[in-house]
Amino acid sequence: MADSSVSSRSIPILHRRSSAGIIRNVRMENFMCHSHLQIELGEWVNFITGQNGSGKSAILTALCVAFGCRAKGTQRASTLKDFIKTGCSYAVVCVEIKNEGEDAFKPEIYGDTIILERRITESTSTTVLKDHQGRKVASRKDDLREIVEHFNIDVENPCVIMSQDKSREFLHSGNDKDKFKFFYKASLLQQVSDLLQNIDEHLKSANALVHELEESIKPMLKELDELQGKIKNMEHVEEISQRVQQLKKKLAWSWVYDVDKQLEEQRTKIGRLKDRIPACQAKIDLQLSVVEELMERISKKKAQIACMMENTSEVRRMKDELQQTLSLATKEKLELEEEYSRKGNQLQKMVKHVRLLEQQIQDIHEQHVKNTQAEESEIEEKLKELQCEVDATASSLASLKEEESALLESLNEGSSEIRRIANEIDDFERKRREIEHSIREINQHQINKVTAFGGDKVINLLRAIERHQERFKKPPIGPIGAHLTLVNGDTWAFAVENAIGRLLNTFIVANHKDALVLRGCAREASYGHVPIVIYDFARPRLDIRPHMLPQTNHPTTLSVLQTENHIVYNVLVDMGDAERQVLVRDYDMGKAVAFEQRILNLKEVHTLDGYKMFSRGSVQTILPPNRKLRRGRLCSSFDGQINDLQRDASHVNEEAQQRRRRKRDAEGRLQDLQEDLQSVKRRRLNAERNLMSKKLALQDVKNAYGAEANASSASNVDELHQEISKVHEEVQEKKMLLEKLQARMNEAEAKAKKLKVSFENLCESAKGEIDAFDKAENDLIKLEQALHDEEAKKAHYEVIMNNKVLSLIKEAEAHYVDLEKNRLESCRKASIICPESEIEALGGCEGSNPEQLSAQLTRLNQRLQHESQRYSESIDDLRMLYEKKERKISKKRKTYKAFREKLHACETALGLRRVKFDRNASFLKRQLTWQFNRHLGKKGISGNIKLSYEEKTLSVEVKMPQDASSSTVRDTRGLSGGERSFSTLCFALALHELTEAPFRAMDEFDVFMDAVSRKISLDTLVDFALALGSQWILITPHDISQFGWVRSWFMLVLMFPTP
Repeated sequence: MADSSVSSRSIPILHRRSSAGIIRNVRMENFMCHSHLQIELGEWVNFITGQNGSGKSAILTALCVAFGCRAKGTQRASTLKDFIKTGCSYAVVCVEIKNEGEDAFKPEIYGDTIILERRITESTSTTVLKDHQGRKVASRKDDLREIVEHFNIDVENPCVIMSQDKSREFLHSGNDKDKFKFFYKASLLQQVSDLLQNIDEHLKSANALVHELEESIKPMLKELDELQGKIKNMEHVEEISQRVQQLKKKLAWSWVYDVDKQLEEQRTKIGRLKDRIPACQAKIDLQLSVVEELMERISKKKAQIACMMENTSEVRRMKDELQQTLSLATKEKLELEEEYSRKGNQLQKMVKHVRLLEQQIQDIHEQHVKNTQAEESEIEEKLKELQCEVDATASSLASLKEEESALLESLNEGSSEIRRIANEIDDFERKRREIEHSIREINQHQINKVTAFGGDKVINLLRAIERHQERFKKPPIGPIGAHLTLVNGDTWAFAVENAIGRLLNTFIVANHKDALVLRGCAREASYGHVPIVIYDFARPRLDIRPHMLPQTNHPTTLSVLQTENHIVYNVLVDMGDAERQVLVRDYDMGKAVAFEQRILNLKEVHTLDGYKMFSRGSVQTILPPNRKLRRGRLCSSFDGQINDLQRDASHVNEEAQQRRRRKRDAEGRLQDLQEDLQSVKRRRLNAERNLMSKKLALQDVKNAYGAEANASSASNVDELHQEISKVHEEVQEKKMLLEKLQARMNEAEAKAKKLKVSFENLCESAKGEIDAFDKAENDLIKLEQALHDEEAKKAHYEVIMNNKVLSLIKEAEAHYVDLEKNRLESCRKASIICPESEIEALGGCEGSNPEQLSAQLTRLNQRLQHESQRYSESIDDLRMLYEKKERKISKKRKTYKAFREKLHACETALGLRRVKFDRNASFLKRQLTWQFNRHLGKKGISGNIKLSYEEKTLSVEVKMPQDASSSTVRDTRGLSGGERSFSTLCFALALHELTEAPFRAMDEFDVFMDAVSRKISLDTLVDFALALGSQWILITPHDISQFGWVRSWFMLVLMFPTP
């Protein structure tokens, strides 16, 4: 609908009244069918007429929206944005409210007019309150609610604004319960009933709270009983303390008495040691006499041996000389025999050489006779044949060597291929193990996600942290990855993990001391080099402004992550710059974003496949993906990864099986090549041996031919004869030398036999003297050994005397002196603690030693300390605390009793208000019937309203004039349309008298009325409006110009043009 123009004619107002809260002006922009509409309203009755579709009802809808009604409450739309005119982006409703008189709302702020403006857009709705000059005063919903409550404007109450839909629903509704609801809400009984119900619920809550407070005293009573028990235990502690003091006194004097016992024992010990001195000295004297006797016997034996040595010294000298001479003669004999054997061998070699020379001379003569010209030609032919055979064999050998080289090369290639295939199999096996390890890790991650960020080590570390949690000022947070989840699926998982890196495994602590404690826990858990970040836990969550983020449509690392821990969020921003890391899908797009677009606040770009791109100044850097990086740790589900890894493992197994088959084939080919190579090697060795034999045969033939060629030379024979003569002379010389050596050998052998006989004779004659001398020497050795043993015994007894007797006596005497000093000191200290007479009065220390008393004292001290630790306060403090708690409990009981009394008073007041509410409800019921009959009587109709608060029903019964002769009462559903509309209007006017509001509005209230009913209804409505004294806005599609009061002073008629 285009801009609407409204024509109005009004009679000058003769009686103007001042009433706060009435509507002066309504302005609409782009609201429903209106582009721009502004209407001025009178203070009394305002009729708005026009044909259907002209936009009359939009005025009431605008009033409802302006005063805060929800879109569904208007029954014209489901959301506020539906009120915006088609093709427009906003709608504005502006309402001016009169603010004069005694009931004015904050006139010092708003003035004489309150301007209420509500702006609606596609996404938001705002309300602004302005003063009479159009200046903004407030914009909160609470301020609008305060104005509505002040003027009692309830736009959802059908008696304030009865919209077209509510009017139609009210006119056509035959349901008694719906009419009851209408009445209950219009008369504000619903509001009062809800308030009473709310108060009743609050009282029940207060009763429960007081009961809870009364129950809270029970733990305090329990604490009071515990304090009483503590006081009794503390009295027992005092008894223990007195026993401790007595034991201390006994212990002090028990040390004195114990020293007295030790002194007595020490005196007895010294006496026993002194009694051992005479016996020990007698043993020493005995051993001394034995030693002197042995020394005398040894001196005699040495004199005897000296005399025997003089007698046997000459014999020994002669024996030694003969033995030496015999040794020299035997040596000379052996040397001569060796030389004779050597010379004989030389002579035999010379004889063989002579025979060889003679045989050579004979061969030369025979060969010279046999050789002829024909034989020489035959030898040359034979040499040529042998040379051809040698060449053929050499060629065959060369081909075999080439074949062997080719086979060796093929063999090496086959071996290399087998090694390469074996390496590939090893690689596939390693990949398979790695994949199986990854699958095991992922299965473990499914059980516990934390293991994705450090494995079992992080679990052990978390357990260690839990064990030592009291050592931390604030518990560590980590690993960071366990506190992160991805938003909108796992698409960016690998890119985010590549961007954050080691920060996923990091732990966060509040200070350096906590970091040291955490490292200690890491060592305990065998977690080396745990990454730690020190951060202020008190710092609030960072607020990152939009201008601080990279200006791009691509997501950032921070935007695809979600965490409930603000400290983790802050660390990602401060330590990881996650808000400045942009994520893109492919390599080309990453280069464009990182290097070409020059985006502000951009630090790094990460792609889905793991590339990292950044620029520092003019240097552009692209880092390839880190293949060792563990993928998928942030994924919400690991099933897809496990399936991918299982497919990879199956593929790797298939590849490994193919490589094994290829390896077996290659090994078979290699075996065949080795067999061929062995065959070729055997053939080559045979060829080499054959070639060598043919070469030797050729050489022999050549040598024989050369010897025959030289055999004719007579000079060779003469030389051989001369050599034979020379060798014969050397043989003669060697024979003569052998004869001389034989003579010398005979002489040396005779001399050695003679010396041997002389040596044996000398040994036989000196045997008696030498045996006597040996026996004397053995006796001397035995005497010296006996002397050594006796001297050792004597030294042993002297050591016993010095170390075991005299030294022990000295130590015992020194200990005795120390004990006497100790007794004096112990007695002095014990006298300081208490006199000895007090110990005697306590019964003495008989039957107990210091150790027993000390152990007993230790046990009592431990018990006293334990009891004292249990109750750190003194008994006086406990008694004071007991009295204080007792007073506190008594005070609380009095307070809670007062609460009970107040609650009882409130419940009594609530009961009185309910009685009053029921009385007022009954009064309103009667008043409603009176007013209804009064309005019906203007048309000669009577009626009755049956209202039941228990059943929550309301029925209207009407008796028409034509039924006056009978007692029949008709229900409104049995009336004609006009009669029904009039009776309903009468019912509505009766409800209006039960409510108060600065203005009222009704839409299409006169539908289905005939002319007579409409005139009576309008007259009744105008009279009612003037009598009630409030502003009325009446909307009707009918023409009212025929009514006489149209141009009255209290009437304003607005006519909408035809659409």
